[in-house]
Amino acid sequence: MTDTSHGIPTAKYGASAARFDHWIRTDFVELNTQLEELYFAQSDRANVVGVGDDLKDAMRRGGHEHIVALWREGNTDDGFDSAFGVLGNVGLYMGALRRHELTNPDTEDRSPFPEASSLALHIGATIGMAPRFATAHLATHNYAVNGVRKSYTSLKDEFLFIDENTRGILALTEAAEALARIVPLGVSNMVALDLFESAATSLERAITINQGLFDNLDRDRFFYCVRPYYKPYRVGREVYRGANAGDFAGINQLDLLLGLTRASDPYYAQLLVDKLLFMTPGDQAKLKDTMRYPSLLDSLLGLADHAEADWFKRAGAAYLKVADLFAETARQHHDNLVEKFIVGPSDDLGDQHLQQVTASGPPLPVLIRALEKLRDFRTAAKRDDIETRADDIAKLRELVS
Repeated sequence: MTDTSHGIPTAKYGASAARFDHWIRTDFVELNTQLEELYFAQSDRANVVGVGDDLKDAMRRGGHEHIVALWREGNTDDGFDSAFGVLGNVGLYMGALRRHELTNPDTEDRSPFPEASSLALHIGATIGMAPRFATAHLATHNYAVNGVRKSYTSLKDEFLFIDENTRGILALTEAAEALARIVPLGVSNMVALDLFESAATSLERAITINQGLFDNLDRDRFFYCVRPYYKPYRVGREVYRGANAGDFAGINQLDLLLGLTRASDPYYAQLLVDKLLFMTPGDQAKLKDTMRYPSLLDSLLGLADHAEADWFKRAGAAYLKVADLFAETARQHHDNLVEKFIVGPSDDLGDQHLQQVTASGPPLPVLIRALEKLRDFRTAAKRDDIETRADDIAKLRELVS
């Protein structure tokens, strides 16, 4: 059954939540798009202060009306039946307020939007997630209504980013699920070869999807009109970092199952803790389970006495194929997305805008160093400051050859 005016399933959304969802998909998108066109037409495209103030006020007031209705409704079957969707919509609204400089954590000690903060905090605590929109809201759980996905704007580059990012996440998730099925079978089980091949096929698809995104995404439109919506903002007193494309279990499951890092590694463990609440509860459970599994690399190295056996040669080669493809996705992400779409455009910014660039919070040089570490974990690059699996991967190559 659907709401006759909006085409939104009443089983998915209560009445107040459905009205808010409809506003997010319509007026909200139109107001953001008009503002982006105003910003982009300027010589200083990063400047948003004093531009389109009437549109910003209309957005603030429009969202506020829906949020107050839900806030007053409280934890009832009507609104909170759709808790995850409502959390995403409140988060999208607050993300837009941040993007348009109606709030800025650097100049405030608490959010100037108490009702929105209270609603987000209430729902976040209820479902066990950070009280802001997450990657899943615009990717794997972006429920389409009559073909319309949620977005901030109607710009084609935002839809390209949302759609291809979702496809990439799904491909990596499929690869992780295939590898996870090897654990109860054991690497010497011949069926494991089929699962390694399934993982490889999924990673090859992820590489193709990512390359298509990098080739077709407009650099300036992404940098100036898409990425700013992913900035950190305050919910109540606390600053929550921006949603990150890596906030899903699959990417970390691949790290751990392939043995490219360990959940006990001090640097990587901190990363897992920091991102856990930005995942859906289902993804949180999958990642926690994976943290208990032995890695496939350690399993193979533990069977090195059988290196001359045919099954070992085949299993080792299948593992290395998957590891090499995963390494390629890591290099691809860093060399294309990070360097081309973040670092390059940042060089053109004035100092007054530079500190506002990163969605994850830290200054750009700090962010880049962190991303380089992740790339080097995933490519098993030799480094002196962190423990990668470079030597162990080299040992397995030798055994297989």
